[in-house]
Amino acid sequence: MTAPILDIAIVGGGIAGLSAAYELSKHGIQFRVFEAGDRPGGVILTERFDDWIIDAGPDAILRQKPAALKLCQELGIAERLQTTLPPRTSYILRDKQLHPLAEGSFLGFPLRLGALARSSLFTLPGKVRMALEPLLAKRDTDNDETIAAFVQRRFGNEAVRYLAEPLLAGIHAGDVDRLSVRALFPRLVEAENHFGSVLKAFRTLQTPTSSKGAFVSLPGGIGELVEHLVNALPPQTLALSTRITDMQRTGTFLLKTSNGPIRARAVVLAVPAYVAAGLLRGIDTTLSSLCNKITYASTATVAFGYHKRQIDHPLNGTGFVVPRVEPNPLLAATWVSSKWPNRAPEGCVLLRGFLGGGRDQNCLEHSDDTLIEMARNGLSQVLHISGPPLFTRLYRWTQKSPQYEVGHHNRIVDIQQQLTNVPGIFLAGSGFQAIGIPDCIDDGRATAVQAAKFTNSQID
Repeated sequence: MTAPILDIAIVGGGIAGLSAAYELSKHGIQFRVFEAGDRPGGVILTERFDDWIIDAGPDAILRQKPAALKLCQELGIAERLQTTLPPRTSYILRDKQLHPLAEGSFLGFPLRLGALARSSLFTLPGKVRMALEPLLAKRDTDNDETIAAFVQRRFGNEAVRYLAEPLLAGIHAGDVDRLSVRALFPRLVEAENHFGSVLKAFRTLQTPTSSKGAFVSLPGGIGELVEHLVNALPPQTLALSTRITDMQRTGTFLLKTSNGPIRARAVVLAVPAYVAAGLLRGIDTTLSSLCNKITYASTATVAFGYHKRQIDHPLNGTGFVVPRVEPNPLLAATWVSSKWPNRAPEGCVLLRGFLGGGRDQNCLEHSDDTLIEMARNGLSQVLHISGPPLFTRLYRWTQKSPQYEVGHHNRIVDIQQQLTNVPGIFLAGSGFQAIGIPDCIDDGRATAVQAAKFTNSQID
């Protein structure tokens, strides 16, 4: 039996793949999304029960990047977007105590000397070293470097230990001594290159702080975005529990799926880079090898519900990050019910603890009970919690955090160049050059436009 021919097959039903599908639905292109799992959304997952709303993965959309806000407008849910609750203070753990990030800081770095002087996070020598940053000469080479190397040069070792490692590398669940500053924080590199100083640059460019906060979400959690996006797709275009087991190029592309073969004129691979590598092995070994060089970290999220009276801490803020020099197993923690409205029943609090990442690559080898106990102990050390939780939820994210290590930018250039040898194959998603939900949406939609142009050219 001849396999049916699609214009475009999208492999992967995460936010990038779904965004690509949504864009294609506006172009009159025949497409289908193939998702190996039994639900769409990828790392976006929201669980709701008994007035609890738990985001198992990302819980916010960065307002500064417009792609996600634009999509919400198109889906008719922009008016449902809600901002974080004040005071929006974030903390860093040092010597088992929580220290707030300095007011008016950028990526944790205090922009004003007064704010730096008042900060309880740094020692006096550490403050002096950071204050000297505008006096330092800029680097005379444009070679890529790690986040640790960049911050050490500009701000000193203490800034590496208590800002760069837990905050800059921590939000990517990575190793500060391996992650690329150019790939993840290009604005820091541009600041040094154009102004000669990070602090000079951002003091000059600083805009008034919005009273609305930097992040938004939806009342039903980020999963609500996925639900509306799926509902906006044409019927029968999302195939769940359908794994692509092999891919070959025979004029068109032949995709062998767990539910039978499919042919497509073009393929959008919106999957982790290592999955793309496996599928590309029979088509272009060089491209496969390049994709396979992009590494991933694994993490676990543990959610706890408590009565407020069980916690001897005011929870005024959004949560805290943990430097690896601290004797605490957590990467970070979020005080969910202090960050977003209506995420827990009245008189209760919702907390999330994060484990693993680049600093503990074997973390997920532990049993569920061990991971839960690690997270509970880490939170209890800081928040002085008494008694057992009302409930616990553990979410394992195995190899779901791409690591943009030194050289990532050049690797992406090589991948894009190699793609020209395989017309009809397109790559999208967080493993390549899309960091966070807005970038994945933007990347997915832009990739869909490219794929549609290619398909139309083939038909014409």
